[in-house]
Amino acid sequence: MEFFIDTAIVDEIREINAWGVLSGVTTNPSLVASSGRDFKEVIQEIAELVGGAISAEVTALDAEGMIKEGREVAGWSEHVVVKLPLTPAGLQACKTLTSEGIKTNITLCFSVPQALLAARAGATYISPFAGRVDDIGWDGIELVRQIKEAYVLGDIRTKVLAASIRHPQHVVQSALAGADVATIPYKVFTQMIKHPLTQAGLDAFLKDWAKRAGANPETPPSEAGTNPQQGGVNAETGQSEPSQGGRQQ
Repeated sequence: MEFFIDTAIVDEIREINAWGVLSGVTTNPSLVASSGRDFKEVIQEIAELVGGAISAEVTALDAEGMIKEGREVAGWSEHVVVKLPLTPAGLQACKTLTSEGIKTNITLCFSVPQALLAARAGATYISPFAGRVDDIGWDGIELVRQIKEAYVLGDIRTKVLAASIRHPQHVVQSALAGADVATIPYKVFTQMIKHPLTQAGLDAFLKDWAKRAGANPETPPSEAGTNPQQGGVNAETGQSEPSQGGRQQ
């Protein structure tokens, strides 16, 4: 499953992109407005930074307006995917833009019938909103699973992009439901990377290294020396161990 980040804040995108895990970015008018910057400027900067698939949403409500705006937005970068609402006008615009070779992301999907219509219109991506479906008492991840199953059975190539992700477990569940992509807020990315056992293990290893170097266990490794030939105490077992040229893990 690919990871997109759901934001228009370039600093957040730059930080997560540095991890080497991003395949794209999704934005919407609300996210761009919150960034306080020019729409075109933001999209072009994101496209240059990340590459991949950069979803930029139209604001017109009629098909003709969506098509015109979609063509303009697609011209900003080869990486732009035109984001369209799941309405009759949105489907019409999707069909036209797809026929012109422009990639599309149909958003605001809340049912399997909607997803099937979007696929027939040629959508590159369909974005079921898992979190918002959960908010009304239904099962958002089950919606993702059903859409993917229907697409597989129908040999449909539209990619399922799990959106409205609220927490790391949503990411796990989306992957298990067969989603092709999850678009994840910055906050959830920072939650995904953290685990108390990871930090505890790292702290133990650094203390062990400081002891090997003959320094106080509380001394940062940068101040404790880096001689791997000295013996020390195994941070996992508490037992002293001989010099062996460094421990591997």
